[in-house]
Amino acid sequence: MAYITFYEKPGCGGNAKQKELLLAAGHTLNVKNLLTEPWTRESLLAFLSPLPVPQWFNRSAPMVRDGRVNPDDIDAESAINLLLWYPLLVRRPLMESSEQRKVGFVPEEVDAWVGLAGQSATEDEFGCQGNIGQCAEHHHDSADSRRP
Repeated sequence: MAYITFYEKPGCGGNAKQKELLLAAGHTLNVKNLLTEPWTRESLLAFLSPLPVPQWFNRSAPMVRDGRVNPDDIDAESAINLLLWYPLLVRRPLMESSEQRKVGFVPEEVDAWVGLAGQSATEDEFGCQGNIGQCAEHHHDSADSRRP
């Protein structure tokens, strides 16, 4: 079984279900807060750079939902600066095991990567639970307080 560092947004129902699947499959998790992690350009790009820029973004983040940020129309330099400033915009979870990194939780991909031991789920099951605005914005102030 794998030892996985799992960067989440605390209180996110989707991340809670993802952790349950990984734990049920026998993996050990080192859970970290995505919003308060002291990200650098290099540490965040270690996860994101293999992906196209639009896949770096959490499509349910308030700034994306209300049209202030368009992941399909932003260059990599602007995107990484924005994600460092507002980590709530980062697609989650970020996961790392044995120096391999993953962005987002696609059950088939996670199963191929570390195995889910027969646990099954669909991506649709990982949405925010309850009040979507509350889930998406719960830690917005604490993330903003990190701005220089």
